[in-house]
Amino acid sequence: MMKKTWMILSCLAIVLRVSANVTLPAFFTDGMVLQRNQPLYIWGWSDKHEKVTVRFRQQQQSVKAGSDGRWMVKLQPEAAGGPFALTVSGKNTIALKDVLVGEVWICSGQSNMEFQVKDVTNAAAEIKNAAYPEIREFTVKRMVAKEPQQDVTPGAWQPATTAHVAEYSAVSYFFARELYQRLHVPVGLIHTSWGGTQVEAWISKAGFLNSNEFREMMSQPWGIDSIKGPNSYPGALFNAMIHPLIPYAVKGAIWYQGESNVTRAWQYRTSFPLMIADWRSRWQQPAFPFYFVQLTSFDANHGKREGNSANGSTWAELREAQQQTLSVPGTGMAVTTDIGEEKDIHPRNKQDVGKRLAVNVLKNVYAQEIVPGGPVFSKMDISGNKALISFADPGAGLMVQDRYGYIRGFEAAGEDQHFYYAQAQLQEGRVVVTCDQVSRPVAVRYNWADVTDGNLFNREGYPAAPFRTDQWKVSTQDVKFRMPDK
Repeated sequence: MMKKTWMILSCLAIVLRVSANVTLPAFFTDGMVLQRNQPLYIWGWSDKHEKVTVRFRQQQQSVKAGSDGRWMVKLQPEAAGGPFALTVSGKNTIALKDVLVGEVWICSGQSNMEFQVKDVTNAAAEIKNAAYPEIREFTVKRMVAKEPQQDVTPGAWQPATTAHVAEYSAVSYFFARELYQRLHVPVGLIHTSWGGTQVEAWISKAGFLNSNEFREMMSQPWGIDSIKGPNSYPGALFNAMIHPLIPYAVKGAIWYQGESNVTRAWQYRTSFPLMIADWRSRWQQPAFPFYFVQLTSFDANHGKREGNSANGSTWAELREAQQQTLSVPGTGMAVTTDIGEEKDIHPRNKQDVGKRLAVNVLKNVYAQEIVPGGPVFSKMDISGNKALISFADPGAGLMVQDRYGYIRGFEAAGEDQHFYYAQAQLQEGRVVVTCDQVSRPVAVRYNWADVTDGNLFNREGYPAAPFRTDQWKVSTQDVKFRMPDK
């Protein structure tokens, strides 16, 4: 399989070098969506030093190809609209039609981003009611590469209609649908994901070399040709499925990944922000918006609780690493602990996942007057045997999704660092936590488990984010990345 892959890439490179015709990247096709209000980069290949002219709306730019045959023009920003024509002329002319200008988002991650509309809850109705021809998705086909590639496998921009939406990434579709209904502009999605992949596969080699933690690892000779799961090799997916997209103008990225990193949650605190910084650097957009999904609830241990919760949940630790990534400017997180499926790592409710990403983006990127998410822990005060928990709420007020008013999901610990299930109630806008086994609490945790049962929300129906007030050592702290086995 790997040998066949390298042959395909080599043949593609040869075609590009010897072709006398002007060519474009595979995702420059009829029906494409360009990013509004940003400079637009149009590029491709031709004979060396050939003059190439690009025409779009009222703009015309000409450039000479370099000695390697590559050329690029930079068009001025355009307002949303369409359909338009885009032509590229050299010895031949390429005429693209039905080109829209709107909002373009990269949609990436592993299998929960890959998960398709045809498999979601109420899939038949969702497909039947899909009538959004101005939402379009280009899916980057799976590929790995040892070195950064110049193009992706040919494909098409598919409209979000009944005929095509079944094959869409479900999270990206429901995200885009929410944006489209509120912004009323075309939405383009570049879907580039692969199930079962670790975050390190999506970081460039240059990005690793900028990291003290990963620099030594990446200075070793690459052996991607000889390993069994090459899609887990550091940089392999960046090279083949991200690098060819750069510098296509985009608004930002949405991301759903982390399941494959749960055994190294402590290192995810470094690798995940590193990936965000790397992508921003490659696109030369320091403020590149990056919004991601926090891991949902899943019975990773098949019902077995390994010791007390201080060391018993790798999923909680990964969620914490994701939460801490919010310290990176221009990021946001969709909390989904309430909509998981205990026995299925791929929950079918992707509608709420997409919506929660969208409302976060609509508030923080597009400045819409909207509640962006649920309550977030802000501080803890101790009064005798009570822990008083305060939240930064986006503006909708706290509520408990339980007819008895009893809040589930809280645990408390004393100086012995042993956590016990705790009672919790709403009082005057705060959560009061008590525990019969803890006379004087020093730490509280909420939804700190693989499978969560917390029921604290705001009145918009968004769940409170998991948290812990302690900083005690957790189980995956010292686990590091290992190169894939040969």
